[in-house]
Amino acid sequence: MGKEIRKDYNAHEVEEKWLKLWKDEMYYFDWNSEKPHYIIDTPPPYPTGSFHIGHALNWCIIDFIARYKRMNGYAVMFPQGWDCHGLPTEVKVEETYGIKKGDVPREEFRRLCVEFTEKNIAKMRETARRMGYSIDWSKEYITMYPEYFSKTQLSFVRMYNKGLIYRDYHPVVFCPRCETTIALAEIEYRQGKTKLNYIKFDDDVIIATTRPELIPACVAIAVHPEDERNRHLVGKKVKVPTTDYYVEVIADEEVDPEFGTGVVMICTFGDRQDVKWWKKHKLELRNIVGRDGRLNEKAGKYAGMTIPEAREAILKDLEKEGKLLKQVEIDHNVGSCWRCKTPVEIIPAEQWFVKVEKEKILEAAKKIKWVPEHMYSRLESWVQSMEWDWVISRQRIFATPIPAWYCKNCGEIVVAKEEWLPVDPTATQPPEPCPKCGSTEFRGETDVLDTWMDSSITPLVICGWPELKEYPTHLRPQGHDIIRTWAFYTILRSLALENQIPWYEIVINGMVFGEDGRKMSKSLGNVIVPEEVVEKYGVDALRQWAASGVIGDDVIFSWKDVVAASRFQQKFWSITRFTLMHIADYKPSEEDRKYLRDADRWILSKLNRLVGEVRKHMDEYRFDEAIKAIRTFTWYEYADNYLEIVKNRLYSGSEEEKRAAKFVLYYALDVLTRLLAPITPFLAEECWSHFREGSVHLQSYPVVEEEFLDERAEKAGEEIKEIVAAVRKFKHDKGLALNAPLKKLIVYSKLDGLDVRDIAGATNAEVEVVKEMPEVRERVKALKPKFAIIGPMFRDKAKQLIKAVESLSDEDKEKLLKDGAIQINLDGASVEVKAEWFDAVTEKSIEGREVEMLETANSVVFVEI
Repeated sequence: MGKEIRKDYNAHEVEEKWLKLWKDEMYYFDWNSEKPHYIIDTPPPYPTGSFHIGHALNWCIIDFIARYKRMNGYAVMFPQGWDCHGLPTEVKVEETYGIKKGDVPREEFRRLCVEFTEKNIAKMRETARRMGYSIDWSKEYITMYPEYFSKTQLSFVRMYNKGLIYRDYHPVVFCPRCETTIALAEIEYRQGKTKLNYIKFDDDVIIATTRPELIPACVAIAVHPEDERNRHLVGKKVKVPTTDYYVEVIADEEVDPEFGTGVVMICTFGDRQDVKWWKKHKLELRNIVGRDGRLNEKAGKYAGMTIPEAREAILKDLEKEGKLLKQVEIDHNVGSCWRCKTPVEIIPAEQWFVKVEKEKILEAAKKIKWVPEHMYSRLESWVQSMEWDWVISRQRIFATPIPAWYCKNCGEIVVAKEEWLPVDPTATQPPEPCPKCGSTEFRGETDVLDTWMDSSITPLVICGWPELKEYPTHLRPQGHDIIRTWAFYTILRSLALENQIPWYEIVINGMVFGEDGRKMSKSLGNVIVPEEVVEKYGVDALRQWAASGVIGDDVIFSWKDVVAASRFQQKFWSITRFTLMHIADYKPSEEDRKYLRDADRWILSKLNRLVGEVRKHMDEYRFDEAIKAIRTFTWYEYADNYLEIVKNRLYSGSEEEKRAAKFVLYYALDVLTRLLAPITPFLAEECWSHFREGSVHLQSYPVVEEEFLDERAEKAGEEIKEIVAAVRKFKHDKGLALNAPLKKLIVYSKLDGLDVRDIAGATNAEVEVVKEMPEVRERVKALKPKFAIIGPMFRDKAKQLIKAVESLSDEDKEKLLKDGAIQINLDGASVEVKAEWFDAVTEKSIEGREVEMLETANSVVFVEI
């Protein structure tokens, strides 16, 4: 402490320095620690190779919490996971090597996917370190490695044995582009325009549909039973256009008589409503869409066509037959795959499912604290809207293998025993014969598990499952976009496997939008990557921006906010530099407290109130309010006011006066640096290193020191601040330098015992305090004519009038101002002169001394120049 430090703060140099010096061990979590534990179930991102700005926001929030909790005495587990499996990697590998997944053996394709993913993880790991996240890298997990996916398989086996996982033939959502089933939660609804086609089945039956290509899949026609226009059709058999078969018209209350003609065709399957009708009325299953997204032989002459091709061909044929009556453009929500944005289809297939016990999940979710609270309703709405169970099988390769075989002799399903795991059923046979027929010939399951089956056990895995060391975890931080997936699935699985909630608390953050207020996309050109921000302004500036968002709300990225954050860092560095210059030879002592003056006690009291306010905000995850409060106090109250007020004492005061000010400087830098540490770790560490020993991140977070709270001092300090500000404004208005000496300040204040030492020093004036309000005499010093009024009225006599007014006695001038007018003699004639033609210049005096009078809320200050 005390060595000269550079004037300008260089964020890049500082950040690079500490990245080299910090040791991973500083953030290691020890299960045996006697400190209270705080375990964070962090999101494992998909390893794309780059952290996008949304990742940066989410991880900053996690890091704020982790650092804050550590400084409050907790042993914090902040693990880093990587959710590796999935289609995007398969597609990238196919593009990279110019192959399709079926062109090489499964194990070879999987090896290529693993290599690709490992490279991406290495890049993202580097970015996470660069961002200063206090991650415990000893607790890193990678879902594609056997040590993790063996636990995914174990969870499958245990849930299967409990009857919570089953295999069945059932309608499922299918993505033709990805060639795999997807879960209901993976459907994105995209709004667009489409044509509502009015099609005549016969003279009485006209339906309106947006999916004419599914006419060959029609198995019934439905009308509302109370629809007077159409209820007479119930029971009628109608020939389906483009086919040679007939279907029956049925009645159902869920038909909307206001949509189209009020007559709808039921297809297997156009949408989820079709599935409900199919089940309810036990209708025929007539599937015409294959897994390749093309129509099959049941579609007749349209077989082999893609869905868009079939739509065009069928409409053309209907038009030829005179059965396409009209087309109307309407708004339409299309269910699409959230990965590739292709419209999804519903097809019947034999798949693996997880039972969804809605009431049990919602009851458990209510026991979790949701921040913000209203986010619970999003989960509730999703769960209540679910119409069938979670389909967990996928027709891909790069994912956790489903640990099951099928007996070639009798078809029995054989699910692996726990001791066989991990296992790839496409590569190995079960070590035991078929329990039903004794055969030893099996076909391994080629389907793999939904990647959410991996990530939905993260809280269990980080706690050592199946041998749990501690559970539930304390916190789940995540985005609101994955409430219906990650949050929902995790609660479901935790209940299924341990009959417990997975976390006590869930904190939901929003998405990041571009500066134009729109969702970031390359096509809009509004994408910002964290590296770009860091390169320009450093990590801590980006972290301050992340802190400025309100938890739960979407956040607009703003360069203006980043620039403001960078300026604050320079300001704080300047404060640190100023402080160190003055406390180089200072050793804090409790004895120094007895020398504290009003201004010192004022800022110490305000600082401790800040500590209380910031702690409350941090506890409530209101990082926006926390950083705002810290910056406002530091910049305005402390730097612009207190430091300016005490400079005279620091440079010219007595030893006792200096020690009191130095005590405050030392104390304030200590507290403010620790307050900032969770949000700006690099800046805080650099400032601390010039000031104290060790790392600021191993210190305790500031607590309110009650002995410094002082309401009287706060009132006095505010008055000192207001008086100094008023005098400085007076100097500015008079064109005087701020350090220009004044003859005297005479202060009358409603506050008893006002300490004027710092007022004198800050204003460069002798200060006299008076107990009684002095008698103020005011006289008109001059009347400045308004030529724009007088000139046109009096023309060549204007000068004469002005001279006559100037020669008035003081009493007459005061009479003019008081009465608003006065009569004067002008060339022998009496002329009325009005006060509004002049600007009055007055002067005040007390005890015969000319003064300027300034007023604050509680004081009157007379300035004698």
